[in-house]
Amino acid sequence: MFAILGIFIVFAAVIGGFLMEKGNIAVLLQPAELLIIAGAAMGTLLVANPTHTLKGIVAGLTGIVSGSKFGKERYLNTLKMMYQFLNKVRKEGLLSVELDVEKPGESAIFKEYPAFLADHHARDFVCDTLRTAITGGVEPFDMDQVMELDMEVHHSEAMQPVNALTTMADALPDLGIVAAVLGVVITMGALGGPPEAIGHKVAAALVGTFLGILLCYGVAGPLSSNMGKTADEQNDYLHMLRVLMLSFLKGAAPMIAIEMGRRAIPAHVRPSFDEMEKRCKDHGGIAKAVAA
Repeated sequence: MFAILGIFIVFAAVIGGFLMEKGNIAVLLQPAELLIIAGAAMGTLLVANPTHTLKGIVAGLTGIVSGSKFGKERYLNTLKMMYQFLNKVRKEGLLSVELDVEKPGESAIFKEYPAFLADHHARDFVCDTLRTAITGGVEPFDMDQVMELDMEVHHSEAMQPVNALTTMADALPDLGIVAAVLGVVITMGALGGPPEAIGHKVAAALVGTFLGILLCYGVAGPLSSNMGKTADEQNDYLHMLRVLMLSFLKGAAPMIAIEMGRRAIPAHVRPSFDEMEKRCKDHGGIAKAVAA
C-alpha cells in the first residue's frame, strides 16, 4: 500500500510542480514516446530473463502491494510453533516427529500454522533440516554448513528477479534517449514547416528523455529496491530458524533454543521475552516446560 502511495506522490509532485510553472499538461501526454520506452523495456526484460525469473518479478510486485509477511505476529507464531515442536522432540525423541517432517501438511502441530505451511521455502528448510537430524550421523557444525548453503541458494534465487528489474530500471534513461533521438529525427523531417509544429515535435522528443528518467528513478528503481528488502526479510526469517534449530541440535533446551531464535530476529519486529513467553504459555508455556 505504501508503495502505491509513494508512486502517487512521485507523479503528483512532478506534475504539480510542472503545473505550478504554468506548464501545459497536454505536452506531457505523448503515447508514442511511452510506447517506445515501456515496450522496449518490457522486450529487454523478456530477452534477458528465463521464465522463472519473470514469474518471480510478478510475484515480487504482487508482494509489494500486499505488504510484508514477516511482522512481529508471524515471528511470535513461529516461535510458538517451534517451541511446541522441540518440546515434543525433547519428551519423545526425534523419531516421534518423523511423520511431521515427512508430511508437514498432515502434522498436528504444523496444521495450526497455515502461514508457515504456505511458505514452502521456510517449511522445506525446517523439515529438511530435521529430517537430516533424524537420520543421524551429522554433527551440528556440518548441519550449520548445510543450512547456510541452503539459505545462500535461496537468497541468490530470490535476488534474480530483483537484479532483473534493476537492470531494466537502469536501461530506462537510455531508452528515453532512444525515444528522444527518434523524436529529433521526426523533427528534422519537419524543418521548414510552421514554428509551432516544430516546437511541438521538439517538446515531444524531450518528453521521451523525461519519461525514461522518471520511470527509472521514480517507479522501477524503487520497486526493485523494495523487492530486494523483501528478499532480505525472507533471509532474516530463515536465519532465525537456523539459529533456533542449531541451538537445539547442540543440546540446548527448547526454552533456550527459542530464546536464541528470538535474539536473531531483526530489532524492528523482535518481540520481547515477555511477549514470547506469553504466546508460548498459550500452549503449555515455557514455565511448564521448565518444571517438566
